[in-house]
Amino acid sequence: MTAIFEAVILMAGQGSRLRESDKTFLKPFVPVLGRPLISYTLDALMRAGIKTVNFVVGYESGRMIAQANRLIPSGLSVSFIENRDWQKQNGISLLAAAGHVGKSFLLTMSDHLFDQSIVDLLLHNAVPNQLNLALDRKLDSIFDVDDAMKVQTQADRILKIGKDLTVYDGIDTGLFVCSLDIFDYLERVKRDGDCSLADGVRLMASEDKARAVDIGDAWWQDIDTIAMLQCAETQLRSRLARHDIASANAGSGRGNRAGNQARARDNRPQVQDPVSQAE
Repeated sequence: MTAIFEAVILMAGQGSRLRESDKTFLKPFVPVLGRPLISYTLDALMRAGIKTVNFVVGYESGRMIAQANRLIPSGLSVSFIENRDWQKQNGISLLAAAGHVGKSFLLTMSDHLFDQSIVDLLLHNAVPNQLNLALDRKLDSIFDVDDAMKVQTQADRILKIGKDLTVYDGIDTGLFVCSLDIFDYLERVKRDGDCSLADGVRLMASEDKARAVDIGDAWWQDIDTIAMLQCAETQLRSRLARHDIASANAGSGRGNRAGNQARARDNRPQVQDPVSQAE
């Protein structure tokens, strides 16, 4: 395992399916249970030990940068990379980061929510010199499987990737650990100056350089539409409620243990502190 301290977040698109006719809308900052969407990602990256984040911006880049700067946690170093061809596919956005990262990095999207455990699991299990994709095999739990990026694997090896796959056993969560090779592969798959991230992953897979890390029971959600946003809020609210109950129960348990320990101490024979005796 190679320690990963740097991340790239793609946030160059305009989020048209979610913003609909609202021209002032900036997708990464849509409120999710009262907090900007991108804040959840930044918190997760910080807790995972990421020290530097490179935002790739494009649409309304000035406003994106201004709003993002207000949300940067203390201790996190950030840079903003402009993709002037932001209308093209997301592979071009990632290529804009070439030369800005010096070694393997975490890659994610600005419109995805995910459990902290997924980030930790991916970072812990990433294989150097490979593309490592966090994969969800819980096909029945996917909100809109028709629109999802489907993946076919053999054990942990990625064989195929694409939205139109008819045979698949997992869904791309939009969270990766990438080696610097990803930039060379994206350059190789460009057609007419354009390419998608999936195009690059597909070529790496054909050369046995792409692998999947199963996220198990962990939860994630991309937010492309209002329905997806509503689903994410419902899921988050439920998960937070369960977390609060678990925390309260744990606190109660600690309180009981502390009370028992205190009672045990009260029943012990009193022994003078040697330091007090010396004084």
